Amino acid sequence: MSRRAMVRPGGRSARVQQAVHTAVRELQAELGRPELTIPMVAARAGVTPSTVYRRWGDLQELLSDVAVERLRPEAPPQDRGDLPADLRGWAEEFLEEMASPTGRAYIRDALLGDPDGDNAGRCSAYAAEQIAVVLARAAERGEDAPDVETVLDRVVAPMMYRILFRPAGLTGAYAHGLVRDALQGFGAPR
Repeated sequence: MSRRAMVRPGGRSARVQQAVHTAVRELQAELGRPELTIPMVAARAGVTPSTVYRRWGDLQELLSDVAVERLRPEAPPQDRGDLPADLRGWAEEFLEEMASPTGRAYIRDALLGDPDGDNAGRCSAYAAEQIAVVLARAAERGEDAPDVETVLDRVVAPMMYRILFRPAGLTGAYAHGLVRDALQGFGAPR
């Protein structure tokens, strides 16, 4: 079990996590990532270096934890009125955020500092939760829709592959094409 899995929400633990995460983001913005050290982060956060080492282990695990938190969506997907519009809008925003230099750095950090794969699972769950909201809205409107796994396989997976390995040509049109293909056979033509 990873160290992060044992953290209890609320109280001192949550305050320490918030302070350390804030310190990492501020120091990265001020100094750049190559200059970052655990003692610097601890001093900025107002905790001892041993607190950071005990909780996160090393700098890469800390950066990974910060990245996963930054990749968490801040709001549910926008309701645009029907499934194709909702899914196109969400996919375009997801692609834009993840393919940005900052998004790609967060993805790398999230994966590099997590040999057990827990962070990849958390990031995947964020996307699945967002897609589930879109699909639940479609169901409430009586629209036929694929399931979450189908959208993950046909929209998110190809985007993530391209973001990580072939980032050229990642446009809204690319995201829209993936959505169109994912929705083939469900309800009205897309």
